[in-house]
Amino acid sequence: MTQTQSTLQAGQTDAASEPILQLDNLEVIYEKVIFAIKHISLHVGPQSIVALLGANGAGKSTILKAISGLAPAQRGEIVQGRIVYAGQDVTQATPGQLVAKGLVQVLEGRHCFSHLTVEENLLTGAFIRRPSNKALAHDLEKVYAFFPRLKLLRKSYAGYTSGGEQQMVAIGRALMANPRLILLDEPSMGLAPQIVEEIFEIVHQLQQSQGLSFLLAEQNAAAALRYANYAYVLESGHITHHGEAESIASSQALSDSYLGGH
Repeated sequence: MTQTQSTLQAGQTDAASEPILQLDNLEVIYEKVIFAIKHISLHVGPQSIVALLGANGAGKSTILKAISGLAPAQRGEIVQGRIVYAGQDVTQATPGQLVAKGLVQVLEGRHCFSHLTVEENLLTGAFIRRPSNKALAHDLEKVYAFFPRLKLLRKSYAGYTSGGEQQMVAIGRALMANPRLILLDEPSMGLAPQIVEEIFEIVHQLQQSQGLSFLLAEQNAAAALRYANYAYVLESGHITHHGEAESIASSQALSDSYLGGH
């Protein structure tokens, strides 16, 4: 289901609101010498969907991993700038600390535990919070309300589900951490167009009904811009354009490498 302009306008946030996430002049290098991103400044407002657009290798995933504290796992290092989340400097925070604060990443490729059932995968998302059994059951039903297909598959091994279903598991697992901000890395990768629309529609519903914010990295710019409020376009580790999603979608300044092929 495609969102109309009026629906997108309803999802816009007050420009004066304090961002839930702000990056100031961020730079990341790999292996001590290779610059992956340079001078990245962006913000994500409360209850908004912000898209990071660009070709493969533009730096989208590096930005998300720097925010979530996962860059060091790939020998990445923040050498300049800062990351502010919910008013706090979290530049040097660990992934566990960030998840506890409500900042959760859904990695590219979904990364479900194939040998666990769908429901067991979802339950792992709540581990760091250690909720009561009653709260855990309530949170599961909340996830199943957004992903009714997962309830039908809850006893099935995740490794035997489809790519779209695994993406739903990955997002549902993130929801079990009770997040305020979800980082989504290439949620449409390898999925049929109909499933892509279904995933993005659920993201939009979560934004509207649960007040969640999303920062999503996507090569499929056309799909992302139908649901995003704001967008940044990256090329070779730099932001080349940014603006309201509608403006970016209609901009003649963008290369077909970002929009034309998708």
